[in-house]
Amino acid sequence: MKTAIVRPTLYACFVCLLAACGNESATQNVAQTSTSLTLRTVASNLNSPVFLTTPPGDQARLFVIEQGGAVKILDRATGSVLATFLTITGVTSGAERGLLGLAFDPNYATNGRFYVHYTDANGAITIAHFLRSSTNPNIADPTSQVILVSIPHPTFTNHNGGMLAFGPDGCLYAAVGDGGGGGDPDNHAQNLASRLGKILRIDPTTGAACTGGTVNPFVLSGGNPLVWSYGLRNPWRFSFDGNDLYIGDVGQGAREEINISAGPNAGRGLNYGWRLMEGSACFNPSTNCNNGTLTLPIVEYTHDNGACSVTGGYVYRGQAIPAIQGTYFYADFCAGFVRSFRFNNGSAIDQMEWPLLATPSITSFGQDGFGELYLTTLGGTVFRIVPK
Repeated sequence: MKTAIVRPTLYACFVCLLAACGNESATQNVAQTSTSLTLRTVASNLNSPVFLTTPPGDQARLFVIEQGGAVKILDRATGSVLATFLTITGVTSGAERGLLGLAFDPNYATNGRFYVHYTDANGAITIAHFLRSSTNPNIADPTSQVILVSIPHPTFTNHNGGMLAFGPDGCLYAAVGDGGGGGDPDNHAQNLASRLGKILRIDPTTGAACTGGTVNPFVLSGGNPLVWSYGLRNPWRFSFDGNDLYIGDVGQGAREEINISAGPNAGRGLNYGWRLMEGSACFNPSTNCNNGTLTLPIVEYTHDNGACSVTGGYVYRGQAIPAIQGTYFYADFCAGFVRSFRFNNGSAIDQMEWPLLATPSITSFGQDGFGELYLTTLGGTVFRIVPK
């Protein structure tokens, strides 16, 4: 039997705090639907896959991470498992813990370096890099691990974040949840000295604050030097589209949100509002929560019709489906829907729901070497999004 979803906020489905309903505001209502896209099964025998990616320029393989700690390589054309690339030991897995993120160095072809985000044996959020084997491109060297960042997570097991991605500046960005518990009881997300409830910007070789292009915003002002953005509850999945940063932040008991910051230096020093606000509604305090400095979501939706936990995705930049070029896709883990919009002049336009892409327990989107989009599900399936 599968363990409970790693998805960062099933906790919100079980703990509903009425304080989340502070202020009323307009939320996302998708009126349009399209049946021009459907799902094609790539593989269906994986163990709780939670992410899919590829090394830069690799158009033959898909790398899928399993929550328990393994990274599997699939043949892109057939979906067959080519190899177990790596199995990380000492991973605490189950519920919202486990191996949660994977990113390949932009120079992976020459340096063989890749990065992982997982919870260790003590539950600490761990960001580390490994090296590929010097003799076999389908195998990693398990002895090459170097831990770059370790964040203690002793009180609660949920809200670990999980995403890793390289930005256009060559820095490694990492999503870290607020430390768990309902309502961020220790107010980590608004505390600049804490690394919890943040997007971190990391030098991929040293684990220190990255200095590519600009310095991190709080290096000289008393905050933690790794902090890039703050005020996030559980940013399970984020992505870059050129210089723009898209963040899917999982809500408490009422609202889910997508935040977008335009580049260059997208997201630098921004406060996305949690726990002061959940989406565009006051949370704690219940009134007069925004002094005008908070960055509000571009899109939000309520927990109607079984929705509970947003899964952020990607802007489509593939070639197989020209009609959706520039469209951002996201999903909800509980409701199973897939929706999309285009970001234009600070607004979400062309909002759409895709009923033929709906599927239970979507853990993540992924991209291959052609820029085509995939879905992973807790039940073990990898799907490719294709034209009908």
